[in-house]
Amino acid sequence: MFTGIIEELGIITYLKIDKENLDITVRANFTSELKIDQSVAHNGVCLTVVSIQNDTYTVTAIKETLDKTNLNSLHEGDIVNLERGMKLGDRLDGHIVQGHVDQTAVCTAISEMDGSWGFTFSYDAKLSNITIEKGSITVNGVSLTVVNSKKNEFSVAIIPFTYEHTNFNTFQVGTIVNLEFDVIGKYVQRITELR
Repeated sequence: MFTGIIEELGIITYLKIDKENLDITVRANFTSELKIDQSVAHNGVCLTVVSIQNDTYTVTAIKETLDKTNLNSLHEGDIVNLERGMKLGDRLDGHIVQGHVDQTAVCTAISEMDGSWGFTFSYDAKLSNITIEKGSITVNGVSLTVVNSKKNEFSVAIIPFTYEHTNFNTFQVGTIVNLEFDVIGKYVQRITELR
């Protein structure tokens, strides 16, 4: 379980294909605090730490994860948003995030506003995911509030702190991002479909 509040940015230092899997090695400041079998969200994708060496650790993404997320487009040197699992009893500063990406989206517009940035994303509406105005959405692991909700598109407003401390500052039009839709909204949507 996560909150969508990014702890730090990690740097991809090594990628190794192992059959249909991808081993991803990441350099992060909190590596010394990790342990084997711990969960860490990478651009919103919950992955298990399988090895630790000095200031880097390695996680494995299986084919299912690679097919449904933007992890299949990682390169050495890329920057990823990182968050360790939530501690029971901590404040929930973002929203309830599972680390299970529902689908990817494409950044279709970026606008610099007076002191903030607006980002618009489009996604495949056929997968039955929805956003609502002022609802929660997770983009690359970042807990955000939806603005301008449409059937297959939404926007978010990014404050300077978030822009500087996440990989939003690397986005361009065409960047593919991971989306995790609000878990309560997903249950409501599914119940409605079954009626």
